[in-house]
Amino acid sequence: MKIKSTLSRLAAAGSVLLMMLTASSSFSEEKSVPASPIKAGRTVSAVLEPEQTHAYTLTLKKDRFVYGEVDQSDVDVVVTVSGPDGKILGAFNMPARITESFQFDTETEGEYRIEIKPFEDQSGPYTITILRLEAKAADPKKRVNQLMAAYIGSGKPGAALAVLKDGKMIFAKAYGMANLTYRIPFTLETPNNIGSSSKQFTGFAVALLEKQGKLSLDDDIRKYFPELPDFGKTVTLRHLASHTSGYREYINLLAMAGRRFEEGDYIKRDEIIDIVKNQPELQNNPGDEFNYNNTGFALLAMVVERVTEQKFPEWMRDNVFGPLGMTRTVVRGNPNRIVPNSSTGYTLTREEGFREARDIFASTGAGGIYATVGDLAKWINHFKTAEAGGREVMDRMFEPFVLNSGDTTGYGLGLFIDTHRGLKRIQHGGADIAHRSMVAYYPEIDAGVITQSNNAAFSGGMADALAEIFFGEFMEPEKEKDDEPGEFNPEEYDPEEFDKLAGRYELEIAPGFILTFTREEDTFYCQATNQPRLQIVPTSDSTFKWLVVDAGITFHRNQENEVESLTLHQNGHHKARRLMEEPWKPSREEFEAYKGRYFCDELETFYTLAADDSVLVIRHRRLNDMKLVPSKKDMFNSVFPVSELVFIRDEAGRVSGFKISNGRARDVLFKKH
Repeated sequence: MKIKSTLSRLAAAGSVLLMMLTASSSFSEEKSVPASPIKAGRTVSAVLEPEQTHAYTLTLKKDRFVYGEVDQSDVDVVVTVSGPDGKILGAFNMPARITESFQFDTETEGEYRIEIKPFEDQSGPYTITILRLEAKAADPKKRVNQLMAAYIGSGKPGAALAVLKDGKMIFAKAYGMANLTYRIPFTLETPNNIGSSSKQFTGFAVALLEKQGKLSLDDDIRKYFPELPDFGKTVTLRHLASHTSGYREYINLLAMAGRRFEEGDYIKRDEIIDIVKNQPELQNNPGDEFNYNNTGFALLAMVVERVTEQKFPEWMRDNVFGPLGMTRTVVRGNPNRIVPNSSTGYTLTREEGFREARDIFASTGAGGIYATVGDLAKWINHFKTAEAGGREVMDRMFEPFVLNSGDTTGYGLGLFIDTHRGLKRIQHGGADIAHRSMVAYYPEIDAGVITQSNNAAFSGGMADALAEIFFGEFMEPEKEKDDEPGEFNPEEYDPEEFDKLAGRYELEIAPGFILTFTREEDTFYCQATNQPRLQIVPTSDSTFKWLVVDAGITFHRNQENEVESLTLHQNGHHKARRLMEEPWKPSREEFEAYKGRYFCDELETFYTLAADDSVLVIRHRRLNDMKLVPSKKDMFNSVFPVSELVFIRDEAGRVSGFKISNGRARDVLFKKH
């Protein structure tokens, strides 16, 4: 059985836990809102009141492309687009008061509806403009330019894209700005932080050194770092490279200690060694489970340094980048290092709009490489030519790791091996605080795609879209989407049928993370633990989708036609079982027993638990207060970095501490003081 890497406890749980944070909105229960026609090129000004919805219509032919913008400088809005049949085509909600862009294609002729609603009952003036209304491009290059419409302009962070076929670059183009302060355009020669796409270079480094006889992937990591503790199980270099070591992930762990990476907090590389030394036990037996882990790749870079007696950035320059002609690629070992002509990363804040973001410290090995799309094209071609190191090294990189159980992870040495619409794909994406990257190769057709951006909101699906535009003829036809089963009409769905589905469902990959489904008359909602309640709409009698999140739900019935579970379709497919019991509600006395100050020896940090109006809050001096939501007896959920908290009791039944987990770092012990 093949286990998709996105179903790892971290990769899946982390993405699910954050699935709706930027998309909360209250949707009016009013089914029909009067609409006004809108014309392309004409700006309409209006004022939104709380709970009010404005609607605009466009009568369009089939196969048209529409791009528009809403100036929301005075009110944050959510834009929803629906087709002539009432089906939702897209919902758009950037987490900031900047220009909200929206775009869609028409599949049938008829009247298309654009609704604008305030975020969280805000009010204020806005303007809406349809900037582009044109035929959906048939030419691949023109079609890409349509999809990239939101990233064009002097006031937006940018991107660079490249497409390869048979060793040649058949498309390459840059968009937007590399630096907003100085209005420097993003170009094909702009080095960009490729984030975790860097891991494939670290994987290549250790594979090359193994071929040279300088190390073995089956070596115990303590051969190179004897100061690391002996946990009774051997952790090999292969375990580090396959995310199966059992070590805690340092970024998620240090976040528990109050490190604010989004604010540029400093980390020494030596701290990663200390993190492993302070870990009381492994989180899992080495090789038992895939749990995406930056600690392993950071350690591998240090192994390269100890074996070669050369700094990792210099060794990579001399042995990898140089031989492949990647002259614009560097390992940025420190975020303070100047990378000439490189892009500046930007995140979005609700009040400030785009904001400069600093790279993560101590990411060497796990991230931190800056490269241009041209250099990455040379790297992709090397997947076939294997000119640096030989075929043996590349084949080793492409070999998926097999767990102790015999299951395959779909992950080699710093690379995912999967399929995309029937085509084998070798790929790895990357994300630092703000930069985004994807490098993907399709060996069966000798083709590749590259995406780079300094915009934290850059679409993660752009690489797939590029591949489908240029190589769709080689791919299997798209399967009919779960949310489009035949001719289902949501207007004909009986709201009372939803009562059979309503209730609480717990995700298997994230125990304690609950999806709660409710109905108010003929409007349906889902609320995830510690997240806003969002409206969902039926797409069949057993499938639903969110209006403002790219996610869906499939409910499963047993032989007695009773609903016992569901699958959440977002960044993979995640099962959840139905909880028949009512949620646990602590008494006032139990709240009082939880209150107090707790210390973690491993992290050398305190948390304080306080109760306010029957709400339990966990506090840290460097973090915002976090509300704890009860899920089971002595178990609570909250937001990152305290995704799950489980209290511990002594023999007398008194609360003596708790353990907190957030996917990549698990069961971190805090003792009550």
